[in-house]
Amino acid sequence: MKKYNVAVVGVGAVGIEMLRCLRQRDFPVGDLRVFARSSREIEVDGQKYSVEAISNDAFEGIDFALFAGTEGEKGAAVTFAVEAVKRRAVVIDNGADFRMDPNVPLVVPEVNAKDIKKHKGIIANPNCSTIQMVVALSPIYKKAGIRRMVVTTLQASSGAGRSAVEQLKEEVSAIAYTEFKEVQAQIKNKAMPQQLGFNVFPQIGGFTECDYTSEEWKLVKETHKILHDDKIKISATCVRVPVMTGHSESVYIETRKALEPEKAKDLLSDAPGIILIDEPKSGLYPMPKDIEGKDEVFVGRIRKDPYIKNGLWLWIVADNLRKGAALNAVQIAELLIK
Repeated sequence: MKKYNVAVVGVGAVGIEMLRCLRQRDFPVGDLRVFARSSREIEVDGQKYSVEAISNDAFEGIDFALFAGTEGEKGAAVTFAVEAVKRRAVVIDNGADFRMDPNVPLVVPEVNAKDIKKHKGIIANPNCSTIQMVVALSPIYKKAGIRRMVVTTLQASSGAGRSAVEQLKEEVSAIAYTEFKEVQAQIKNKAMPQQLGFNVFPQIGGFTECDYTSEEWKLVKETHKILHDDKIKISATCVRVPVMTGHSESVYIETRKALEPEKAKDLLSDAPGIILIDEPKSGLYPMPKDIEGKDEVFVGRIRKDPYIKNGLWLWIVADNLRKGAALNAVQIAELLIK
């Protein structure tokens, strides 16, 4: 089997998960190089990696460059991605820099694999909450169409990075043993705009047009681009919840054609990358505590709206670091090899 030289750019939570996915999936790696702002040694699952300081010339001889996530560093991300492409690498970027660029395909392999052929050196990974939603809705969309979506996401702290996870741990520990008024003074990691321990807050990203957050608009615009259908009416509320890993979504859809819940369940049961857990009377439905480290998108609580024709509810859960980021990027590289 042919081997490919791979670069992983970034060693935060997503970068580490990329290294894990490459190894677990036996990706045909020839030379593996890991880049970050500064050189160091890291260890992932007992495997040691030498991290090199990133530079333009670092991409010489690289076939695939997996960028772990570059939001907030737009200038550097674009520069290094362009330099990697100049050196004949294919860039698969997990940040937001290229997602809405009309010349860059936004790909979820289970949904729009054919778009990969349009790439000109850069392929974008969608936002984590978008990925799991479109994986679950794609079989329904292809069968019955979708007129409208109303989405509430319940997003884990790891979606905001490693420092946000540490903030949650510190807050939970502090609240357990301290009077509430003293908690905030003790917290060293303050990566999120509000307290998350024993709390939820409806803000992910900054507030923009129509008082929606940037995260909410990502769900709208990225879904339109992936499905090639900007006529779907999508409204979203994104909420940060005190969970380490695993995003959950409550999704309401109105289909264009009638689709009974049992038929929707059949479609999802047969779809790649989806596991249906839908026995609510027995307490069986997807929960983030059960899906950490798993590759699939889990769906349950499928039921019809008793008041609106063609209305359906779904509950969707996935590991935001794996399918929502690292795994999707590796799957794109696997598609390119095929």
